Amino acid sequence: MSKQEAPEYKGRLREITAVLRKHGITRGVTPEKLRLILEDLGPTYIKLGQIMSMHSDILPKRYCEELMRLRSEVAPMPFVEVARVLEDAYGVSWDVIFQKIEETPLGAASIAQVHRAVLQDGSQVVIKVQRRGIYETMARDIALLKKAVRLLPPVSLKGMVDLDMVLDELWSVTREEMNFLTEAANMEEFRKQNEEVIFVGVPKLYQEYTTTHVLVMEYIDGIGIDDKETLRTNGYDLDEIGSKLADNFIRQVIEDGFFHADPHPGNLRVRDGKIIWIDMGMMGRLTERDRQQLEMAVRGVAAKDISMIQEAVMALGEFKEQPDPSILYESISAMFVKYGTMDMGQIDVAEILMDMMDVMKENKIVMPHGLTMLARGLTHMEGVLADISPEINMVEIAAARMKDRIFRTEDWKKTLKGVGKSLYRSMYKSIELPSLLAELMQGHLKGQTKVNLDLHASDELERLLRRLIRNIVMGLWVMALLISSSIICTTDMRPKIWGIPALGAFGYLIAFGIVVYVFLKHIFSKK
Repeated sequence: MSKQEAPEYKGRLREITAVLRKHGITRGVTPEKLRLILEDLGPTYIKLGQIMSMHSDILPKRYCEELMRLRSEVAPMPFVEVARVLEDAYGVSWDVIFQKIEETPLGAASIAQVHRAVLQDGSQVVIKVQRRGIYETMARDIALLKKAVRLLPPVSLKGMVDLDMVLDELWSVTREEMNFLTEAANMEEFRKQNEEVIFVGVPKLYQEYTTTHVLVMEYIDGIGIDDKETLRTNGYDLDEIGSKLADNFIRQVIEDGFFHADPHPGNLRVRDGKIIWIDMGMMGRLTERDRQQLEMAVRGVAAKDISMIQEAVMALGEFKEQPDPSILYESISAMFVKYGTMDMGQIDVAEILMDMMDVMKENKIVMPHGLTMLARGLTHMEGVLADISPEINMVEIAAARMKDRIFRTEDWKKTLKGVGKSLYRSMYKSIELPSLLAELMQGHLKGQTKVNLDLHASDELERLLRRLIRNIVMGLWVMALLISSSIICTTDMRPKIWGIPALGAFGYLIAFGIVVYVFLKHIFSKK
C-alpha cells in the first residue's frame, strides 16, 4: 500500500468499523442485520450481498433469502462521469460515436448504469457504462472487509461459514461480471445456442463499440413479461408465454449446459411474438457430467431411491473432508419425509435443489458453482411463472426434456457402446476366473493367504476405544503397584514411615492417586 493510499484505506476502514458497531456486530449477525449492514456500506457491498444470496450451499438458507431483498437500484453517477468513461474507452468525445445520449439513466446498479442512446447511423441502442473506478473500489473494500470480519465474535455468522473463502469466491465472480467483453461473449454464445428456437430472441450486440467498460446493444422496446394487462391487450396468451419460457430455460440447463442465472422480470421482454433475454452478465454453466448427475438426482426423487440420490450427491460435490456415508444416507432419508408422498408433478425443483444444498452443507460437501447459479435461476424463474402463469409445472416440462434427451440417438449409441465395453470386460475376466480361484486355493493350502482389512471407526467409537484402553492400562498400573508395594511391606526395608517401608507406602500413595484420577475423570466426563 502506497503512502497516498494509506489515508484512504484507514478512512474507509473507520467507516466500515463504525457501521459494524452501529448494528451491534459483537452481539451476533442476524439475517436482517447483515442486509442492513450491507446497505449502509454502499453499492460495493450491496453487490457482494446480491452475489452472496446465490450461495445457499455455504450460507444458511435464511441468510440467502434475506439478502435477495437487497435493493438493486443505487444513486446514479453524474452524466459528466459517464462521458469521461466513454471518452476513456473510445479515445474520442462520445458525440463522435453517438448522435444523442439520454442523461437520465434507464437504471443504475452497483457496478454499472444503463442509458438510452442513438448511434450516428440512427440505430436505437442502450449503453451499459461501468462506474468509474469501481474495480479499485471493490478490491479495496473486499481487502478491508477481510480485516473487518475478524471483529465477528466466535458465535456468529463467522462460525457457520469460512468468510475468507466466501469473499474470495465473490471477488472472482464480480471481476468476471465487471469485464463487459465477457458479457458480450455470453450474448453471442447464448444467441448461437438459441438460434433455432423461433420464439427466443437476444438483443443485437454492437461489437465495434463494446469495450471492457462499455457495452452497446440494441434497444428493446418490448413489453415487460410481468406486464400482464398490456400482454393480454396485445393478444398474447400468458399460459403460452409461461410454457415457452419454462421450456426454453429447462432446455438451456439440460441440453446446453449454459443458462441465464438471473431471469427476473426486468431481464425478460416480449416483442413481436418472441421472448427476449437481456443482461447476460450473470450466466451459469454445467458440465455434461453435472447434468447427468442432476438428472440422476431428479430421477432418484421420482423413484424414491435414496441410494441413487446419494450417488449423485457424492459425484457432484467437492469434499472439505470425507463425509460419513451413513449420516449422508440419513440426511437424504429425512428429505423423503417431505417429498415421499408427492407425485412427480407436485415437486418443486428449486425447493429440492435448496434442500439438497442443505444436506450437502450439513455433510461438509461443497456444491459446484454452476449448481448454486442454477438454484438462483430456478428461484427467479418460478417466481416469474407463479405471477404470469401459475398452472405451469416446471417439473413436468423438465421430465419431458429429460425423456427426449434420454431417447436421442446419440445417447443410445453412447449407452450401447458403454454396455458393450462392460460386457466385453466381464466376459474377459470370467475366462480368467477359474485360474484365479485355483491360485487362491493353492495359496490357502500353503498358508500364504493374507487378508488386508481397512477399518474406519467413527469419532465417537474412536474416543470410546481410546478411553477404554487408557482405563485398562491404568488398572494394570494400580494392580502392579499394589502387589509390589504389598511384597515390599512384608520385608524389613528401611527407611520406614509409620512402621512400614517408605517405598511400599509411596507405591500405595501412587496407586491411590491413580484411582482418584480415574474416578474424577469418569464423573466429569459424565457431566
